Amino acid sequence: MSGLDAIAVKVEGFAAGDAANAIPLLHEIRHALLRLAETGEPTTIDLSAIPFGPGDRDKLFEALGEGEVSASVDALGETRVNETRYPGVWVVHHNSPTGDELVTHIEVTRLPSMLTTPEEDLGEAAAQLAADLDTDSTDNS
Repeated sequence: MSGLDAIAVKVEGFAAGDAANAIPLLHEIRHALLRLAETGEPTTIDLSAIPFGPGDRDKLFEALGEGEVSASVDALGETRVNETRYPGVWVVHHNSPTGDELVTHIEVTRLPSMLTTPEEDLGEAAAQLAADLDTDSTDNS
């Protein structure tokens, strides 16, 4: 037996089950909100890249709460976008076609990128609408 076994160790900080990473993430989100308000710069936080301990994710989502806006996009699996109780803070869950979670992001932005129409789709949409209108006008003749 070494002398190290006789040294008393006291662990302080969060108790078992507390969310040690939720509080720093909330501070990061606060700073991102300030940056968005001051400069317009959006921030994306990839929660898949953060080592969560027991209760971390639940504590984070509980603290963020739920806002008034939610959307679902079905493209190669469902993506759910939920506003939190803090305007400009969004939780974006990307799932596989089988429903397994692939990645979850916190986006601090005015509008999540998932809900923004890609530039290349705009021209195609205008052309399609023009073609549909031409078809409708010939059908009504």
